[in-house]
Parts: sequence; C-alpha cells; structure tokens
Amino acid sequence: MILAGGSGTRLWPASRRARPKQLLPLGPGGETLLAAALRRGRAIAGPRVLVVTAETQAEATRQVAPGIELLTEPVGRNTAAALGLAAATLAERDRDAVLAVLPADQHVADEPGLTAVLETALAAVERDDVIGTIGIAPTRAETGFGYLEVDAATPGVVTPVRRFVEKPDRATAEAYVASGRYLWNAGMFCASAARLLRELDEHLPATAAAVREITAGRARASEVYPALASISIDHAVMERAARVVTVPAAVGWDDIGSWAALPALRGSDADGNTAAGPTVIVDGTGNIAIGDDGTLIAIVGISDVVVIKSGDAILVVPRAEAQDVRKIVEALSARGLARYL
Repeated sequence: MILAGGSGTRLWPASRRARPKQLLPLGPGGETLLAAALRRGRAIAGPRVLVVTAETQAEATRQVAPGIELLTEPVGRNTAAALGLAAATLAERDRDAVLAVLPADQHVADEPGLTAVLETALAAVERDDVIGTIGIAPTRAETGFGYLEVDAATPGVVTPVRRFVEKPDRATAEAYVASGRYLWNAGMFCASAARLLRELDEHLPATAAAVREITAGRARASEVYPALASISIDHAVMERAARVVTVPAAVGWDDIGSWAALPALRGSDADGNTAAGPTVIVDGTGNIAIGDDGTLIAIVGISDVVVIKSGDAILVVPRAEAQDVRKIVEALSARGLARYL
C-alpha cells in the first residue's frame, strides 16, 4: 500500500495541491517519487499494489501510475483514516491480508536492502501478529524526523520498540544519536489488516466504524469522511499499541520532506551545490537552485540558500530553514492567495 495523498507543502512552489511532491520529477532521470515507491512496492508484493490518494489528485496519479489500483479519499484526514480505509477494503477481500505500508515521498538508495528488511518485518507480522516498523540507523542529528527507542539496534534483527518519540530539538537529537538506542522512524510498517482494524476499534472507534460502513456500501465516503478525526497513524495507534517491533536498517533512506533533502536525490557538485534547470552559481557553496521554463537563476557570492522557480512563484529561503516553507503556504492561504497553492 502506497500512501500518496499528501500536499507536500514544504516543497512549495513546485509542489501544489493539484500536483503534489510525489508526482514531481525530482528523482534521477526525472523519475517521480511515486514511481520509485511503486517499484519498491512491487519488489515485495508483485502486482498487488494499492495507492491511496486524494480524489483531487486521482487523475494526475493515474498519469504517473497507469494501471495501478487507486483508493481515493474525498478529503484528507491524515494517515489513520487512509490506512483504516485501505485495511477495511483489503480485509473484505481477504481476512488474512497483510499490508506493507510505504509513503510515496521518500528516497532509498539501497532498494534490495529495503526489500530484505521489509521481508523480515512481514515474516514477523505473519508469525507473531505484531506491527512491524522499519527503523533507520541515523546518520546525523536530525530534528525533522521522529525516532524509535530500542534497547539495541542490530541491523536486520527484529527488535521490540520501547517507545515512539516526536521530532526532538537539536541537543536531544544529538543525545539520541550518541546513545545508539534510537532509530529514525521511516513511516514504513507492516501489519495485518485485521490487526490494524482492531487497533482502530480500540483507539479511534469512530474512524474504524466509518471505514467499515464505507467498505460495506452502507455509507458514502463523501458524507462521513469530513467528520473523521484528522490524526496520524503514529499518534492514533503506534504510540499506544502493544507488540510493536522494528527492523533496524541502513539503506540510504531519506525523507524528501523539504528542499534541503534534494541533494539525496540529485547529488551535488564539488562545491556542494545542487542545481536543475537554467542556473549559474558563482562563489557559492551548499546552495540548492531549481528553475523551470527558461528563467535563469543566478546566485553570486552567497551560500546555503534555496532558490526555487516554479510556474508563477519564486521561493528564496536559507537552507537551514527549509522546513519552514510551510509557513509561506499558511500565509498565502490566510491572505486569500489560494491561486498560488
């Protein structure tokens, strides 16, 4: 199951409501993030791949992923509702269905390595009815990711998760990495459809009831979905559930959550600059410059900035503050400038 309904606000202005980041050609050779996620999904499930997305993004998603089964939501209600709808749908087809959940907006350098750890997690799910997560061995003190606390992080070994930890401040993140007992929460996990529905019954009963009603044809999604809680699966279930395990992995993973992550996809030159489109950078290092439609981006004498030209908008932000791009999206909405979203 590929989660592909997000809006990607931190990759504005290239990512917009009608064409979010998972549909952008950000990867090598212009590959979309969704296409890469589909390839990783097929590696473990063959043709049994389901994409959950927003109704407003369905047509654009079909263009990127022709022939893939889509499950659409009338409005976004975060990942708990999306996963609940998928689990209920698949449980109707096969009461023993097991899901491997992959977000559509990530980069993985070692895809065979990821396949191996997912297969290890799936085996644990089928054997012990646990919820199996993928924990990434951290390579830096990252404040933009959540973490998993474990007793020991042995690569490839199924390990109980002690707790989920929200995005830390810098000092806390450094302590986590130094301890060797914390992994990045990759947002990838495996569980049986029945187990997910049982967890939702306990922790988010209104959502559990609604997705069952929709799947059984007793309610229309457009009528009941807007009233559902907007909450992530981590907050709704993972942080409360028993018998959650992780498989520690070092697979060259990165969450493409902001423009600062683009070098993981595109690489950098000798000066640490990452550029695409018509760009010229002189006497600058660590810059990210992405242009389109023939408009030249020229950067002279400054470093560590992000400059993005996409359609009718230009973004300039310090690279260290790339996570704050969503503030621009919020400001545009508040000022009635939705045409730029």
